[in-house]
Amino acid sequence: MSSEPKPDPRTPQDVLDAAIEALAGDGDDALAKAAAEGFPDPGGVIAWTDRVRNVLLHQRDPFALRSELATLVDHLVTLLEALPGGLPCSAEEISRCFLQTLPGIRAQLAEDVEAAYEGDPAATGYAEILVAYPSLHAVTIYRVAHELHRLKVPLLPRIMTEHAHAAYGIDIHPGAKIGRRFFIDHGTGVVIGGTTEIGECVKLYQGVTLGALSFARDADGRMIRGEKRHPTIEDEVTIYAGATILGGDTVIGRGSIIGGNVWLHESIPPHTRVQIKPPAQRVQTGEEEDDEAQLHWDI
Repeated sequence: MSSEPKPDPRTPQDVLDAAIEALAGDGDDALAKAAAEGFPDPGGVIAWTDRVRNVLLHQRDPFALRSELATLVDHLVTLLEALPGGLPCSAEEISRCFLQTLPGIRAQLAEDVEAAYEGDPAATGYAEILVAYPSLHAVTIYRVAHELHRLKVPLLPRIMTEHAHAAYGIDIHPGAKIGRRFFIDHGTGVVIGGTTEIGECVKLYQGVTLGALSFARDADGRMIRGEKRHPTIEDEVTIYAGATILGGDTVIGRGSIIGGNVWLHESIPPHTRVQIKPPAQRVQTGEEEDDEAQLHWDI
C-alpha cells in the first residue's frame, strides 16, 4: 500500500527553477559530455537521407535530378560543416567525392532488387520490391551511409542507419562491408554489426544476428576498440530466421546454409549445412487424458 506523498514546502517557482537547473546542468555526467562533444540536428540528417533515398530509388527525370543533386550536395556541405571535431578534408571535397559514389550505389541497388526478385517467390514484380520491401529501403540507407563512413565522416552515417533501424526494424552498422546482390527477406529484427563482412549473393531472413562475443580488454580493464568483433559471411550463404552468428574470428564458408535458430561462434567450411534438431512436441486431442506433468495455463 503506497504512502501519501509528502507536501513540498517549495513554491511552484522554486520547483521550476530546480528542474531547469538540473536539466541545464553542466556537470560531468554522460549527457553533459555528449552535449559538450556536440552533434548535428538529427532531423536535418534524416530529411537529407530520405531525399537521397528517393533520388536513388525513384527519380528518373534528368532535369529534376540536376536540380535535386545540386541541392543535396549543398545540404551535405551544410551538415558536414556543422559537425564537431573536424573532418579529414573540406566539406566541399567530401561532398564531391560522395556525389561520385552515387552511380555505383545505384548499380548495387539494382542488383539488390534483382536478388530480391529471384529469391522471393512472393514478389510479383520489381515495382513491388521497390515500394513495398522494407529491407530494400534499409539496405539503400546503409549503402549511402557506408560511403560516408568510408570517407571518414563522423556521426552522420550512424544517424542515418539508426533512422533506418527505427523506420524498418533492420539494424545495419554503416561500417559493415556488404557485397553485391544482397537480400534480407522480411527483415524485421536483423542485426549486422560494424565489423561484419558479407560476400556476394548472400540472403538473410528475419531475426538474424551477426554479432560480437565478449569484448577484449586491456590490462586496466578498458574495452579495446577497433578490432574485428563480428563474423565474416562468404559468398552465396543463406541464413534462416532467428540464427545467431558471433565473433570476429568466425567465418561461414561459401555456399553454406545456416538453419533457423542456430547459434554459432565457430567457423564452418564451405558448402556446410547447419541445423538444430526440431524440439520434441506432443499434440493432444480433446479425447485424451491430461498429462499431469504438463503445465496448465490460461491466456
